[in-house]
Amino acid sequence: MAKKWYPVIDYSKCKECGSCIKKCTHGVYDQKKSPTPVVINPVGCIDQCHGCGNICPVGAITYVGDNTGWNPPHGNSIKEAEACSCCIEKSDKIINVDFLYLDLNTCSRCIATDSALNEALEALNNVFKTLGYQINVNRVNISSIELAEQYQFLSSPTIRVNGKDICLNVKENNCKDCGDLCGSDVDCRVFEYQGIEYNQPPKAMIMEGVLQAIYAPKRASEETVYQLPRNLQHFFNQKENTCCNG
Repeated sequence: MAKKWYPVIDYSKCKECGSCIKKCTHGVYDQKKSPTPVVINPVGCIDQCHGCGNICPVGAITYVGDNTGWNPPHGNSIKEAEACSCCIEKSDKIINVDFLYLDLNTCSRCIATDSALNEALEALNNVFKTLGYQINVNRVNISSIELAEQYQFLSSPTIRVNGKDICLNVKENNCKDCGDLCGSDVDCRVFEYQGIEYNQPPKAMIMEGVLQAIYAPKRASEETVYQLPRNLQHFFNQKENTCCNG
């Protein structure tokens, strides 16, 4: 994935042949606008990938952030194998998505995260089909300390793609809904994306996390000793007390 690298279309040259849209398997172009190339997901583009530009018959594609010295071939033939090394088929074709949450009946941010996850996976459906990936979604209601420890749960809600949390930092703020569930103040997760904090992850953030697992997989980090966060310990204790007293 690239922070600043994506195709720009010169529509004065573009013949709307649709070859760039067919070539790109990164979800960068809007399939619904085909054969007109419309960049809908620039964060999906891979750093230094010239795949769509290489096959453009009129040289109508350039790239923001390109300092490689590459020039549009203007219709020169290019072997498919040489077009883009990052498009080589991956051997691992399974993506496991874990959605871990405290509540899907009352907590508005857990409910909104579930909806955003569904929308993100739907938006990537064509990418999955094109590349032949199988997506497994594991939704887990973390309803006890035992489950929290089993999944090494740090904060609610959490989305992990192939074991990697899409949000590297754990930030929290007061969650009234979960506070109502346990009868006491409790904090839930805040998602930081592109310098802005959200109470639920933006669809683009989830899509980026999934695409990274496909195109830029990273080795799993070294295991650390898990300790249940005090905030979650407080939530489960208060919830148990509320149920017992009720």
